[in-house]
Amino acid sequence: MPRPTGNVRLKAARVAAGFNSQQDLADALTENARQMGIRGLSVGVRQVRRWESDNAPWPQPDCQRVLVHLLGQSMEALGFTPPWGSDGPQPNHARRTLVTGGAAVLGLAVVPGRVVAAPQPATAGFDFEAVTRSHRRLYWSVAPTKLHPAVIAHATLGCVLLPETTDSTRRTVAAALAETYLLAGRIEFFDLRQPSTANDTLLLALQAAGEADDSLLGSAVIAHMAFIPGWAADRDAALERMIAARTYARRAPASAEFLAWLDAVEAECETRCGNARTALHLIGHAEDVLHSGNEHASPEWMDWFSPARLAAFKGNTQMTAGHLPQARETLLGVLDALSPGEDKQRTVVYGDLAAVEAASGNPEQACEYAGRALDQLATTWYATGMERVREVRRTLTPHQHQPCVRDLDDRLYDWSTTISALGR
Repeated sequence: MPRPTGNVRLKAARVAAGFNSQQDLADALTENARQMGIRGLSVGVRQVRRWESDNAPWPQPDCQRVLVHLLGQSMEALGFTPPWGSDGPQPNHARRTLVTGGAAVLGLAVVPGRVVAAPQPATAGFDFEAVTRSHRRLYWSVAPTKLHPAVIAHATLGCVLLPETTDSTRRTVAAALAETYLLAGRIEFFDLRQPSTANDTLLLALQAAGEADDSLLGSAVIAHMAFIPGWAADRDAALERMIAARTYARRAPASAEFLAWLDAVEAECETRCGNARTALHLIGHAEDVLHSGNEHASPEWMDWFSPARLAAFKGNTQMTAGHLPQARETLLGVLDALSPGEDKQRTVVYGDLAAVEAASGNPEQACEYAGRALDQLATTWYATGMERVREVRRTLTPHQHQPCVRDLDDRLYDWSTTISALGR
């Protein structure tokens, strides 16, 4: 069989520019980024190897800027295919949305010889938005592996519609497209545990929010992006994104609930980075904000936060800080406050209660809560919830010969659970 040729255009441009090896190009890109004032961008040889492969991924915006600047050709000329397709909207390099660098905004570039479709009617925006709204509701009940392809397909349609709309219809489509990509990114990060893919998807959400000129939606996207370095214990990157998220929120009428959620996101990042005291202070501030309230209503799309969700953040942080009696009380209160449709959050709370009992030296009670989480995961899969259960099992290693722990292992490693966990 013939050997794959890879991205020959990028290889040719690299050699033509005098970079004989992939390592040479990686080093040059990193240095060029520094000279361009792009902080924190480091390109490795593995990344260049991926770009020169048969299925070259679309580079992140900062990498695009450096590649184009260093090699003097457009991304398409370098052999890359935009995620919205070669016949869809093209990047408008004159317009930028700045988030720790720059992100090219989705838009339509004028290309000689291209046939421009007739403008879509105003109803197109409402119809596209209606499907986005349906996906938002389906997220809470449909298996993520089933919903995710539909959401991505809907986003692809939005990228086709966007250049065929104008004025208010364009803003409607762009906002719905941003929400669609945000939902896809949430599924990838929280449900499927694909942080790298989620980061790329959320960048597309941010670009679409820029097209809609929706600062609050942009703030929500950036705050979700903060989870990614936060969960990896990269505090500097997480806080930089939170600063950007708060900046965008100040540009729009933000509800007390939205502002409290920003505190909760930062608190979770601080908790993951080992700063539980700072996190508890942020949660206390969020509680005060919710109590005081303001005149602004939360956007319809913000369906992932409530006082009960804030309490769940608090219980996890109290547990991490070693405040076990307080954490137990908080988390039991959360269970009582959650609505019947919040099954995904319920698995996380059961997992945290299991962790509290394990840390308190109560392995039987820990296994009981872990088993409840597994019961819920059998009907509503949530990778974040399963992570909580597995973390608890690791802490139960000193008790692994007890019958309750062996029973938990039988649940964790039966055929259906193992296949589900390893196959998602």
